[in-house]
Amino acid sequence: MVTRHVVVIGAGMGGLAAAADLARQGVRVTVLDRAAAPGGKARRVPVAGAGVDGGPTVFTMRWIFEGLFADAGKRLDDFVTIHGAEMLARHAWREGGRLDLFADVDRSAESIGDFAGAADAQGYRDFVARSADIYRTLVGPFIAAQRPSPLDLVTRVGLGNLGALVRTAPWLTMWQALGKHFRDPRLRQLFGRYATYCGCSPFLAPATLMLVAHVEQDGVWLVEGGMSQVATAIRELGESQGAVFRFDAPVAEILVERGRAAGVVLADGERIAADAVVFNGDVSALGQGLLGGGARQAARETPRAARSLAAITWCVNAPTSGFDLAHHNVFFAEDYAREFAAIFGARGISEAPTVYICAQDRGDHRGHAEVAPGAPERLLLLVNAPPDGDRGEMSDQMLARVQETSFALLRRCGLQVQATPETTVRTTPAGFNGLFPGTGGALYGRASHGATGTFARPGAVSRIPGLYLAGGSVHPGPGIPMATMSGRLAAARLLADMAGSRAVVSLPAG
Repeated sequence: MVTRHVVVIGAGMGGLAAAADLARQGVRVTVLDRAAAPGGKARRVPVAGAGVDGGPTVFTMRWIFEGLFADAGKRLDDFVTIHGAEMLARHAWREGGRLDLFADVDRSAESIGDFAGAADAQGYRDFVARSADIYRTLVGPFIAAQRPSPLDLVTRVGLGNLGALVRTAPWLTMWQALGKHFRDPRLRQLFGRYATYCGCSPFLAPATLMLVAHVEQDGVWLVEGGMSQVATAIRELGESQGAVFRFDAPVAEILVERGRAAGVVLADGERIAADAVVFNGDVSALGQGLLGGGARQAARETPRAARSLAAITWCVNAPTSGFDLAHHNVFFAEDYAREFAAIFGARGISEAPTVYICAQDRGDHRGHAEVAPGAPERLLLLVNAPPDGDRGEMSDQMLARVQETSFALLRRCGLQVQATPETTVRTTPAGFNGLFPGTGGALYGRASHGATGTFARPGAVSRIPGLYLAGGSVHPGPGIPMATMSGRLAAARLLADMAGSRAVVSLPAG
């Protein structure tokens, strides 16, 4: 039997997982990436002599990674060191109030009761139960399976379980559903923020996305060495199965011959033939013709109005004072609706955007005294932004305003960050568009707005035979675990097609 050769474009989480699964099945795999290291958006940014995680910072759905390694006869724990987080996140509001959420539901309910009263504490318990119900309904039929249509989803859930599907309430917005659980508007802000994990507005996203709350409640872990270590671990897994990785190797074109993918051409002109290609990049890059005219019909370009959130980030290595940071921290102003109206309506950034901070030298597994007073610490600060980075860089005046208003909000909450130009690396939507072409800086692919928005994401099978899709812009969606699952689904579909199988492909759900 002739060994098949598959080229994987992009060593993000989806591409890495696809490479490991394909190589494990005896396929000859070559992974090509324009960057110098694996990880894609899970990138490591050098700042004032330290490496700062400049992308995803939350590690959840551990079962996806354990399954990937176990299927290869390996143990995740032998490749990366992970600790369970006792605290999920610390939250603060400009006009007053602080609230910690914990992995323990009872402890979080007590915290919410002290913060907002007994009614909202019970509302939280009801919310936790509802998010778990949504997750159980969708994890197997949707998350761990090839992309379904709405009718397919009904069939997979089963006629006898339609009540559970109805309870996912896709016709309600997340904000509307949260109003049924919480009286305090600050709590609706806090839990509405879970929509932004998928690049969405809570005022436009379906209530279905409340399942993210259960994903966190089911376990948040801290990775020693940062999230880039997860990418390194999956690369090592792939190499142990025989996959070959080439970095600093940008792909200029996907070759399409006789109507199917036949290989790639690198930017330096090198041609690499293949029996199939897995594209682990944003599908808009295909639709815009950035991988050649032959591959343009493989997937539609995401319309600008349908793009997910972009961001402005500051990777900082500097001292802080005045606020006891946890590993994950969120700082809110008052008018949440105005923030998303500015981004998705006016295509701007509000005067007081929500600020997320990952304090990477702080974590539950080592206590909260890791950073000596006055010593620098590694921070990722993020505010949401419109995905228009392909229209050029924001003006210096606009960037200065956003930075000042964001850091002013932190100061009102009690946090001083002693950042200087020498200790800060900023990335804008234009910068993210440069790192991830075709996106405009959108970090999550297409926004899952509306009752059927998530079904607009393509699945693993593109419109060109032999060309498969993986990554956060395809089913089942964005984020480290979902992108990893997408790579596994792409590999499974590719292998089934090579074997001539027409069976519906899915993976074990945790």
